[in-house]
Amino acid sequence: MALSVFESKENCPAPADLQDVLAESYSLWEVLKQHVYNCKPDATEEWNYAGKSFGWSFRIRDKKRVLIYLIPCKGYFKLALVYGGKATEEALQSFVSEDLKMIIRTAKVYAEGRGFRVDVFQNSNLEDLYQLIDCKLRN
Repeated sequence: MALSVFESKENCPAPADLQDVLAESYSLWEVLKQHVYNCKPDATEEWNYAGKSFGWSFRIRDKKRVLIYLIPCKGYFKLALVYGGKATEEALQSFVSEDLKMIIRTAKVYAEGRGFRVDVFQNSNLEDLYQLIDCKLRN
């Protein structure tokens, strides 16, 4: 089974499909997207098919790098970020929950940085999610 609920390479997710799959968490998806655009108005978005193991994910990027990844699942989605050293240190010194700090601390480090995913449900702490995104956008 793929990471994303959208597994078929031939079917790029349409907005109505996304809304159906995410259900109540769709509004959070939109709020997080808007937060990135408020901070980076020139950012662009794209759907990307990463293969059978991952399925479709949604990216927001600036000219140099991917800022955030959003991965649709049934009834929720995953926020994926890749942090460099500065963003990692900032996030670990921030007021985000200890659970999120543990996710960051234990994330595997790759050449491009420390990649991690956070499950986002309707009742997720929006302020923590904003802080995680802001750490990425500042560094």
